[in-house]
Amino acid sequence: MEQKKDKIVLHTCCAICSGYPISYLQDMGYQVLSYFYNPNIYPEAEYLKRLEAERTLCSHLGCKIFEARYEPDEYYTAVKGLENEPEKGKRCDKCFELRLLKTAMFAKENGITNFTTSIVISPHKNFNKLSDIGKNIAEQYNLNYLAIDFKKKDGFLKTNKISRELGLYRQNYCGCKFAVR
Repeated sequence: MEQKKDKIVLHTCCAICSGYPISYLQDMGYQVLSYFYNPNIYPEAEYLKRLEAERTLCSHLGCKIFEARYEPDEYYTAVKGLENEPEKGKRCDKCFELRLLKTAMFAKENGITNFTTSIVISPHKNFNKLSDIGKNIAEQYNLNYLAIDFKKKDGFLKTNKISRELGLYRQNYCGCKFAVR
């Protein structure tokens, strides 16, 4: 097997969203490390279902997975005062900031200069807003945030196809207890 040129940390929110981004980045020549950090997911049973699906996907795609600790208190601290914000509002921005910040910190600690997120594949998420958050964090840590709109070229359809073929768990809400309501 040929040696990959660079490593990249891909923040993964769930297996449905990360299937196509992992394969896309691998096709670009990256050695992908899935970083599963999602303290926002509620309840813990839901978190565990998503984590197990990500493990299955990574095993299938030959991608290493790093499972960060499940620390919902970090999420609740980050979004304190924003509990009543609507979906796609300031609470979500804080959640994205927290998860991308932890991803950047993980990349830096492991000598990896590139990172990105699978969240942007969702048609419900704002690519430009997420990219701005990622780029700002990358600048703080002297890293490279790859702003790739995985939705393009039927990425969302492709990622759903991968998840269906593998029979991966499919959630019906973004993740936090505020989205459940």
